Amino acid sequence: MTTMKAVRIHAYGGPELLHYEEIPRPALNPDDILIRVRSAAVNPVDWKIREGYLQGFLKHQLPLILGWDVSGEVVEIGPEATGFKIGDAVYARPNIERDGSYAEYIAVKASETAHKPATLDHDHAAAVPLAALTAWQALVDAAQIQTGQTVLIHAAAGGVGTFAVQLAKSKGARVIATASSVNSGIVAELGADQFIDYTQTRFEDAIKDVDVVFDTVGGETQQRSWQVLKPGGMLVSIVDPPEEKTAADHGARSAFVFIQPNGQQLTAIARLIEEGRMKPMIHCVLPLTEARQAQVISQGGHARGKIVLHVAD
Repeated sequence: MTTMKAVRIHAYGGPELLHYEEIPRPALNPDDILIRVRSAAVNPVDWKIREGYLQGFLKHQLPLILGWDVSGEVVEIGPEATGFKIGDAVYARPNIERDGSYAEYIAVKASETAHKPATLDHDHAAAVPLAALTAWQALVDAAQIQTGQTVLIHAAAGGVGTFAVQLAKSKGARVIATASSVNSGIVAELGADQFIDYTQTRFEDAIKDVDVVFDTVGGETQQRSWQVLKPGGMLVSIVDPPEEKTAADHGARSAFVFIQPNGQQLTAIARLIEEGRMKPMIHCVLPLTEARQAQVISQGGHARGKIVLHVAD
């Protein structure tokens, strides 16, 4: 087989520009592995790229396969790729500047890949990499959260937020979570110590002396978050780069995180999942042919957990 089914865009714009079509299978670089995709996941960055918002930031050539969460099996190995054998069940957040996972096959660097958590099926495993790595690189790498610290996590019922709550708890932090009341049960199940319904309560009126704010919303929410930090506290954003002057004015620190692929971190995350300390939350599972609808749901901004595309059994 030299061809495969995939969903691509040939121009930037709305979801109607996602086309399910037959194209050549990807060629491998020497340090790549070829993954037979079983499941992929949908993230906000997918439709932002589709809309053309990141043209000045990322180097893409059209046509482009979207999707940068994958779970599947290794079917081919490049001559310089190590750590895997044919048939291994793996998951990855591939390089976002290459073709993605809305396809039957994807070429991924071996270093960006890890063995799939043994306790998860492919649909659930595909829901992990991008969101969990984002939480890890924000809270562990950038904020360096410590046992006993208090962490405020915005949009805690979202794809990234659900992992952030669990990761912060696994590190011994006290977690305050914002979400709407309909998601209070989900947030409590994930282990949050305090819940704030952002539709009813202004969080800055309810809390103070927070060590770390994890901003997954940006805009006004980020600006209001400075008020709740203790002196020397830290705001980490994944949506809007915080202004250094604003941080200094509040006696705080700041960081902006744009997730990078990391197979070693995915291995650590898989260990937490296998130990029962972290689990993915899935909003819905759709077939690859319904990628348009999946992105419409994502763009609506109210998914609880991750949206998954089931590619093959």
